[in-house]
Amino acid sequence: MPSGRVRRTRRQRWGSCHRDHGGRRRVPGLRREELAQLAGVSVAYYIRLERGRGRNVSAAVLDAIGNALRLTPAERDHLRRLARPVSRRVRPAARPQRVRPALQQLIDTMENIPAYVVGRRLDIIGWNRFGSDLLGDLAAVPAERRNLAWHVFLDPAARELYESWDAKAADVVGYLRRDAGRNPDDPEMASLIGQLSLRSPEFRQLWSAHDVQDKGFGVKVVNHPPAGRLTLAYETLTLPADPDQQMITYHAEPGSPSVEALRLLASGQEKTTERSFRRSEA
Repeated sequence: MPSGRVRRTRRQRWGSCHRDHGGRRRVPGLRREELAQLAGVSVAYYIRLERGRGRNVSAAVLDAIGNALRLTPAERDHLRRLARPVSRRVRPAARPQRVRPALQQLIDTMENIPAYVVGRRLDIIGWNRFGSDLLGDLAAVPAERRNLAWHVFLDPAARELYESWDAKAADVVGYLRRDAGRNPDDPEMASLIGQLSLRSPEFRQLWSAHDVQDKGFGVKVVNHPPAGRLTLAYETLTLPADPDQQMITYHAEPGSPSVEALRLLASGQEKTTERSFRRSEA
């Protein structure tokens, strides 16, 4: 069971915070006995859970394990989905991902705000001109590769675009892992993960860590030719009518050098849309 792998990786990660008084330990991380004690369950029961043999796990037990492992809210949600999956009865095929016309009109009116919309699997399904200029010429990218994870790991230009590429890559894997937990039977997700794993050793390493996170808000520094170094704050808005879709916007702090750089970039978009988001070879 995938939830067992999640618990093992977290147990190994957080054990140094719960050392006993008996000196050094030979292996890093919490022992099963220690975690079971912290979670208030028997060692035998915890071992069954970690090996994927536990059924009908209660919310109280999952919360106790989450507390012991110091899981983030996103990781707790992911653990609950893996430990208590919905019935695997035949489901209708997922409907095509589309941005509502009114939403597309909204982001088109945001002339000085780069914006794009991601759906399941981090597919980029909508954008405005400024958002396309920030990431590259999105309209020219084949639809099956118009994906944020594909962009970060398989587009060489992304390593130049994001000043902290390692942090960006780790974030994207956390978002993708969360989405995989929400849609465990998605064959397109399995195909994407397989392709990324084959083509990117960095993705393979990050994926094996089982880190999960939600996309929220923060600051990113990008190196954008010809605009130069831009410090941009980003916000993520989950759409209430379709929680699988999120709109991401970027803006610069008022009065900062990045504001003027963005203004110049917006005025000269037609000269810059050919850079970035290259078409990777098949």
